[in-house]
Order: sequence, then structure tokens, then C-alpha cells
Amino acid sequence: MQEDFLHYLWLHKKFDVLHLKTTQHERLEVVNVGTHNHNAGPDFFNGQVRIGEQLWAGNIEIHIKSSDWFVHGHEQDAAYDNVILHVVYDHDTEIFRSDNTTIPTLELKGFLSSEMLNSYHKLFSTPNTWINCEQDLPDIDEFTIKNWQERLYFERLERKSKTIEDLLKASKNDWEAVLFKLLAKNFGLKVNGLAFESMSNSIDFSVVRKTSANVVQLEALLFGQAGLLENESSTSFYDTLQKEYKFLRQKFQLENEGVVNVQFFRLRPPNFPTIRLSQLANIYHKEQQLFSKVISAENLEDIYALFEVSTSPFWNTHYTFDKESKPTTKKVTKTFVDLLLINTILPIKFCFAKQNGEANDEAILDIIMAIAPEKNSIVDGFSKLKHKPKSALESQAFIQLKTEYCDKNKCLQCAIGNVLLTNSPH
Repeated sequence: MQEDFLHYLWLHKKFDVLHLKTTQHERLEVVNVGTHNHNAGPDFFNGQVRIGEQLWAGNIEIHIKSSDWFVHGHEQDAAYDNVILHVVYDHDTEIFRSDNTTIPTLELKGFLSSEMLNSYHKLFSTPNTWINCEQDLPDIDEFTIKNWQERLYFERLERKSKTIEDLLKASKNDWEAVLFKLLAKNFGLKVNGLAFESMSNSIDFSVVRKTSANVVQLEALLFGQAGLLENESSTSFYDTLQKEYKFLRQKFQLENEGVVNVQFFRLRPPNFPTIRLSQLANIYHKEQQLFSKVISAENLEDIYALFEVSTSPFWNTHYTFDKESKPTTKKVTKTFVDLLLINTILPIKFCFAKQNGEANDEAILDIIMAIAPEKNSIVDGFSKLKHKPKSALESQAFIQLKTEYCDKNKCLQCAIGNVLLTNSPH
């Protein structure tokens, strides 16, 4: 048994509250369970209990065994002197305050239902399974799943907001600069995400602003800082970019030491770093006030329109500088924009609204629910358990659920785990 389980039981009063008695056989009434403390100190602050006829107010400490009080060294910590109730599963010794008065103890095991204990053991005794509840998940009612998915999605947005807030501090609240860094990382996808991110960090965004009117200069800037213009000239276009970059490097005192090398290996040609960097340059050439337009965009079609760009003409017949290919226009696809929406655009819209004390939850929900779900191993796993996502909101929620709850055994903090613990799946 985990101590977290006892915290869950106490917090939600999942025991026989009508017939409670202390280990000294005094009648016990839980008036207020208190505030759950996740930091150092007693487990619950400012609780209220009535023991006999006396109302007590103070802190509550919870352990598997009473003797854990000594295992954790609480007898040497004055912070535990105002504990009014010791809640344990198994009472194996009396506990005293520093003034030698006995701390009242509630032994929970006599007040728990067998159904609750069986559900707990079933949930946490499932070795070699993908998730703890995979046997029962297909039977969980749709209402529980849908409500939990929405909360999980906003949890994920909050997590991404922390990254954005850190970038804001580093860029002195330059939202345009933050958007550029996030977009650059996402244009690199998994293979070149770190490389593109390091490239964006090597450029002060003021340089991007100053070169955005000239797409050749902007492309030269991105290619040069990414280390793609360091070879001998192979085409006239390469020669042009190389000369432009040499000029820009001297003018703006650019350095690209520490920039991670880009990779071509195991990438489909449309995802080659050459193609993605050219598309990124053309977006910032086309939309020189991109951040403000992203924030003002109200629906999916508005955002698709912002990112409706292609590469520079040279790349219509090339994927790399030195080899010509069959002519094709290499546009930013809607599928790719969906990835940008999920990982950059919606998080930055959410964070911007939050920073300005505004609420745009409904607008974000409208957009994310209109985007097709992602395809990955986590989505496949939940699909096999009869919960195939119908939108990106659901696929993002399942990623949050698997990585932040299932993988960390946080079933007690999960809405699905709560339903299973109360033994009431539908």
C-alpha cells in the first residue's frame, strides 16, 4: 500500500465517516480534512476534527504505520507539535508530542470497504501492462473520458506555457522573438528540432526583422547560421546565398559556434532541412508582423492562410543544393500547419491571453477540436483500448494522460482512476 492512497482516502473521505473512533475509543468527527500539503511539513494543514465533545483545529499527519512517525524523524521536528490527528492504516504504537501528551490516532483499516481495497489492489497490481487500468478502461463511461480529456489538454497547455514564459524572460518580453524560436524548433521536427532551435538562438530576432523584406537575405541568414553554406559553391543560387551570408555575418557580427548540425539521414525529402528552412524564411518574408496576426486569427482557416507559402523557386527543382529533382512546388501543407498549431500557435495564443488576464479557452477549444488527431504510439495504444481519438484535443489529452499520469502511476490523481477506485465503471 502507498501512503498516497491514504492521502487520497482522507482528502475525499473515502471511508466510513459516520462511525469513526480513535484508537482510544473516542468518537471522532471529521469537520474539515484541511488543505493538502505537497511540500515539507504535515500532510494536511488547518484541518478540523471533533474528538468526543472537543473541537480541534490544526494539522493532520498520515502514515501507513504509526511507527513511521519515528522513521521520518517527526519526533525531532517542532513543526509536528501542532498535529491534532495521526491517520494511519495500521496502528502499531502510540505517538506523543514534545509535552508528552498523546496524539489522537485514527486507524483507517477498520473503516474501509473491502470493495475499495480490492479496487486499489487491482489497479496497482497489474505488472507487464501498458497502463494500470487497461482491462477496465474500455468500460469507462464517455462522459468521464470527455471531461477529463478537456482538463488534460489544458494541463498540457499550461506545461507548454512554462517554456514560453522562460523564453519571454530571456528575450525581454519580445513575443515575436519567442514565436520565431518556437516555430524554428517545430519546423525542424524531431530530427532537426534541436538543430533549428540552436540556430534560432544564435540570431537576435532584430536581425530577422531587418532582413525579412528581402527573402534571399533571410534565407541566407537561416541557412548560414544553420551551417549549410560552408562548402564550395555548387550552384549559382548557393553562391548568391553564400555571398549574402558573408555580408550579413560581418554586418551583424553573427556567430554560429555551438549550433547543432542539421541531419538529412532518415528524413523524407519534403522534411529536409533545406526545404523547411526555406519555407520558414518565406513565411517571415510574407508575414512581417506574424505574431500579431497569429494572435488575432480567430479560426482555423485564418491560420492556414497565414502559413500558405512555398519555398523559394530554386527549391522547386531541388531538395539539396547539388542535385536537381523533378519539378514540384513545395508548399507548407495543412497537415504540417496542424503540427505547428498543436505545438506552437495554440500554446502561444493561450499563454498570451493568460499573461494579459484574458480568457480564450473556448476559441482554443474550437480550433483544436477541428484538427485531426496525431498519429503516434500513444494514440495507437489508446485506440486499441476502444478510445480512438477523433480530434487533436483528444490525442493531446491522451499524450498528457500517458506521460504524466499512467507512466508515473498517478492513478489516484486521475479521473479514470477515481472512477475505478469507487468501483463504478459504466
